[in-house]
Amino acid sequence: MSESNIALVEVLSKTTWTPNLFSFTVSRPDSFKFTAGQFVRLGVNPSKLRYHLEAGNNAPDEDIFRAYSIVSSPFDEVLEFFSIVIPDGAFTSELQHLQVGDTLLLNTTPFGFLTLARYQKPLPKDLWLLATGTGLAPFLSMLQDLQTWQDYEHIILAYSARSKDELAYLDKIQTLQEDFGSLVDNPAKLIFIPIVTREKMAGALHARLPTLLLNGDLAKAAGVELDTDSAHIMLCGNPEMVEDTKETLKSMGFVMNRRGEGNIAVENYW
Repeated sequence: MSESNIALVEVLSKTTWTPNLFSFTVSRPDSFKFTAGQFVRLGVNPSKLRYHLEAGNNAPDEDIFRAYSIVSSPFDEVLEFFSIVIPDGAFTSELQHLQVGDTLLLNTTPFGFLTLARYQKPLPKDLWLLATGTGLAPFLSMLQDLQTWQDYEHIILAYSARSKDELAYLDKIQTLQEDFGSLVDNPAKLIFIPIVTREKMAGALHARLPTLLLNGDLAKAAGVELDTDSAHIMLCGNPEMVEDTKETLKSMGFVMNRRGEGNIAVENYW
C-alpha cells in the first residue's frame, strides 16, 4: 500500500447503536472523491489510540487496515462509517474504543463496483436494495445522491437485522424521501421494508431474505412486482446472506450483472 495514498483523518463524532454496533464520522481530505456505493480501507494503530494511552496498556505498534463502505453522500464534508464489533477482532475490537479527536488512517483510493454507474441505460424502473447489518452503509450513500432519485420510479430498501435494536438509522431512512426526493422533479418513491429475523416486531417482516423472495412476501410488502425486466437488485451484507440471496435470485430467473448487463450486483470485500 503506497504511503502517498494514506491520509490522517480525525474522528469527529461517534454514535453507539447497540453494544456491538456503532457509527462514526471523520474529517474528509480535501482531494478525496468517491462514488456512492464504494468502500475505502481504514487503518488504526492500536498503540496510538487514546484508549490505550490513558489506560497505560501495551498495544501493538502496527497499522491494521480493513474495508469499510461509506455511509455519507459523495458531496458531504465529512465521511461516515457503520461498524460491527467482532469479538477479539484485531481491528474492530480497537475501533470500538474510538473517541472524538482520535486519528485514523485512510487509504484515499476508493474501491468497489457496487455503484449504479455499473448499469447500462436505459435503466429499468425499480431499484431493489437488499441489506443485512452494516451492509446498509453503501445504500444510504446512494440514497443521498440525487441521481438515484432521478433514475428510478421505485426504490425498495429491505433492511434485515437479528433484533429490532439492531435496525440502525431508522430516523434517517424515514426522512430520505423528504430530504432528497423533494429536490428533483418526479422523484422515485422510496419503499422501506424492515426485517427482523430473531424476534417479532410490529410492521417488520420475520424471515431471511431468500425465504421472503421465494414466498413472495417481500414483493407483497413492497407492493411492487419483482420482475426480471423491471428490476435492478443490489446485495450487501454478511457473506452467507449475499451468497444465499444471490443463488435464490438466480433460481428465479435473475442474472448477475456483467459489463453493465444483468440484474444482480453484489459487493465482495470480506
